[in-house]
Amino acid sequence: MQANPELQAFLKACQKRIEKALDHWLPAATILPEQLHAAMRYSTLAGGKRVRPVLVYATGRALGADPQQLDAAACAVELIHTYSLVHDDLPAMDDDDLRRGQPTCHKQYDEATAILAGDALQTLAFSVLCRDKTMLANAQTRLEMIQTLATASGSRGMAGGQALDLAAEGQTLNLAELENLHIHKTGALIRASVRLGTLAIEQSENLLTQKLDHYAKCIGLAFQVRDDILDIEGDTKTLGKTQGKDQAQLKSTYPALLGLQGARDTADQLLAEALESLSGMDKKADPLRWIANYIVARSY
Repeated sequence: MQANPELQAFLKACQKRIEKALDHWLPAATILPEQLHAAMRYSTLAGGKRVRPVLVYATGRALGADPQQLDAAACAVELIHTYSLVHDDLPAMDDDDLRRGQPTCHKQYDEATAILAGDALQTLAFSVLCRDKTMLANAQTRLEMIQTLATASGSRGMAGGQALDLAAEGQTLNLAELENLHIHKTGALIRASVRLGTLAIEQSENLLTQKLDHYAKCIGLAFQVRDDILDIEGDTKTLGKTQGKDQAQLKSTYPALLGLQGARDTADQLLAEALESLSGMDKKADPLRWIANYIVARSY
């Protein structure tokens, strides 16, 4: 699905928007404290798939939103994602040397700077949602957006999932335990991305938003299943991060529990369920369909 020209055009347009938004909100590296700001920019502007902000834009498009109304939410969710990567790569966590094809933040700078950069990126995300003047959302909607992102980032979301992941090293999880781990670690922020896309246009709670949330839950799990497969089948240069790290750390993965073919089948089942959640939506929802297919077929 990476060769889909419509998807590629949509990704390029979204990535151009998000890069501009991130560059706008990130402090310049010439502003005190220079090294901290340089580290924030180094980690955030290093590229990457930008799946989460693209999901914000795709959800907004499906609901008829002006892209300008989505920039703040897209920026906020990517700042949270980048903070999580900076911290996950630390020696106390996953101890990685490579991220997005370049040395990890703590390798490029130092551990203390990486910790502070992650902290600052996290708080900047919430500041963007509060301060952005182009988003027309009222105060109540902004509060709901902040709560959505806070819940997805905290102990009942991404941070909790990372704690479960660390606790599970060297242990064999069953399928339900593994799914619960990744619903928190990976899936929570992906679901928040879709939710932020609906909130940015003040979409009221209804059956459509429930279906979009189920779509997000399915692709969030599918994303992790594909990551587990790529940890075996991929290569470090293509992935932009260390291949085989899960196996080296004796982590429970979908291929370990189900075998490679079983993991592929699971990803395909999640894809089918995600696409079914979009049934009845018109062509404006096609980017969500393209992204779901991309997640399962991607090579990095």
